[in-house]
Amino acid sequence: MVNDPIGDLLAQIKNAMLSGKKTVELPYSKMKIAIANILVSEGYLSSAKQKGTVPNASLTLELAYQGKTPVLTDLKRISKPGMRWYVRSNQIPLVVGGMGISILSTPSGVMTGSNAKQKGIGGELLCKVW
Repeated sequence: MVNDPIGDLLAQIKNAMLSGKKTVELPYSKMKIAIANILVSEGYLSSAKQKGTVPNASLTLELAYQGKTPVLTDLKRISKPGMRWYVRSNQIPLVVGGMGISILSTPSGVMTGSNAKQKGIGGELLCKVW
């Protein structure tokens, strides 16, 4: 049993990236697919697909590469189960001088830090990706 599904998602993506794998398969959840869809829209993943029906569904992620180097440099979990990290819209940090993204869970759903700033809403700072 995994106590931190988001941390597990990020760790599996990072491990696959470091080992040069093309795909990652992990258990499905709404939060994981929301984060994966953001990573796809930002170009860090090639695709995110659900396999099967919801009780036994899995999530297949395809990593994006430029030649043989992965597009992702690193991922970092910020808000953890033991220490939640909440930010207001004016406190959302820049990631690597604006070259990366932060992912937040807001009352309007999971979104990037730049989208949350534009809408003027804060939330739980889940992770940073660059």
